[in-house]
Amino acid sequence: MVSEWISLLLHRIRGSTPALTRMTTGDNEDNHLMLQFFEWESLPPPGISWWQHFENEIPLLAGLGCTQVWLPPPNKAMEGRGYDAYDLLLIPPPHKWDLGEFHQKGTTATRWGTKEEFLQCIQTAKAHGIDILLDAVLNHKLGADRTERFQAVEVHPENRLLDLGPPKEIEGWTAFDFNGRGDKYSTMKWNQSHFTGVDWDQAAKRKAIYKIVGQGHKGWSPKVDRELGNYDYLLGIDIDLRHPEVRKDYLDWAAWVLKETGCGGLRLDACKHMDRDFLRDFIKVARDQPGFERAFVVSEFWIDSVKSIERYMAILNAPVSMFDVPLHYNFHRASVQGSEYDLRLILKESLVDRRPLDAVTFVDNHDTAIGCSLESWVGREFKLQAYAIILLRPNGHPCVYHADLYDEVLASKVQTLMKVRAKWAYGAITDYFKGDDGRNCIGWVRHGDSSIEPSRHPDGCVVLCSNADVATRSAPFVKEITVGRNHSSLTWKNIMANDVDAARVTVSSQGRGTFTCPPNGVAVWVPE
Repeated sequence: MVSEWISLLLHRIRGSTPALTRMTTGDNEDNHLMLQFFEWESLPPPGISWWQHFENEIPLLAGLGCTQVWLPPPNKAMEGRGYDAYDLLLIPPPHKWDLGEFHQKGTTATRWGTKEEFLQCIQTAKAHGIDILLDAVLNHKLGADRTERFQAVEVHPENRLLDLGPPKEIEGWTAFDFNGRGDKYSTMKWNQSHFTGVDWDQAAKRKAIYKIVGQGHKGWSPKVDRELGNYDYLLGIDIDLRHPEVRKDYLDWAAWVLKETGCGGLRLDACKHMDRDFLRDFIKVARDQPGFERAFVVSEFWIDSVKSIERYMAILNAPVSMFDVPLHYNFHRASVQGSEYDLRLILKESLVDRRPLDAVTFVDNHDTAIGCSLESWVGREFKLQAYAIILLRPNGHPCVYHADLYDEVLASKVQTLMKVRAKWAYGAITDYFKGDDGRNCIGWVRHGDSSIEPSRHPDGCVVLCSNADVATRSAPFVKEITVGRNHSSLTWKNIMANDVDAARVTVSSQGRGTFTCPPNGVAVWVPE
């Protein structure tokens, strides 16, 4: 642990190079944009796989300005989604080395399709200027081929460092033979020695958290998050990422998977629960491969504390961007509290505010949906305001969620905001957060890139967001905003208005205009 304290001290003294400056987020000079193209219950249209469905949507996504797409885990899994990993390969349910290539767990294809379909959609995406991010689930496995007996200690679910009794023999699902794959790609067969814990004793038919003990076992990794005493164990069969055979198999996979698939980067699942030394080495190996030195890497470290995320980044000391979980929770609180929420605080204690070039911003994802494990859904009443904030401000690398892009009510407006990002949201920013109405209406102006020669996006835009209660306020908010003398005497229109023809403002000779926003709405003004 001494080395981690040294890393933390050096980070505080010298700082660190922002992650996003060391990665490829797109292949052009325009604004870059990530899309999460799946939901927890996603199913394709009849007659095609999810990979084929995604391939059909690629032209639309490219036209909306997407430069990256985060796809679901392509490996085999117990129930098929990929987060209950069986074999990382690229096949059906639980294989790391199975991306939908081998007949395992009763199928060749994964929930999402075959390996061939996966590789084909990646190539089509690349032809449209879109990189694919592979979702790497490295923390745990599920769906073992058979049980084994071994010694284990039951631990307290709220304090994993507290043993609830002496060691005893239990029967756990910990043996993975991969009979369908054989020794192709990897000869490793997994057994209880490669894991730290399980949550089911087959012999007793009892669910609890068991720490595996006995010869060769080191207990929980100390280099994980300290929530619940030690948060090494999350679910299923927890992998010992310190075990030499595990490290070799996973680091071999890190060197193999981007080259094998043509993906442009990785989304790392459940990083709170994973040994930091392993993660650092895994990222290094993946990015050391020729042609992948600037591969994109984003970490899911789920905690509503920007200080905890900053500390984790300093200790990890690796080129990895972070999902801005605190900003998501700000959006969730704003959604729940309605007009009681002070919009001037929407960026407070967020990663994008503190470390904008390390932050991947998002509104919702598959885990935050209603009924899911991290339920904290941002309702429709604040969804567009949240997307305006992540898409039309200059800081952070935004990610749009599939459920919002294809929502029957919001889809057209979300797509409009994506198009504004691609065409108008450039240049310096001036905020209009202050004033008597700032609590319920904030705004900003993007001034365009006219100072850059040659200018590709000189126009800029004005954005206003309100969370006022329409039941108590009917009048629009009004803000006097300076857009610049280069826009003097020009007419601007609110392209978010239902009646665009009626929503126009003429800028004065001094470059100022009177812009409006409806209560509990979003207004985006652009030059005609």
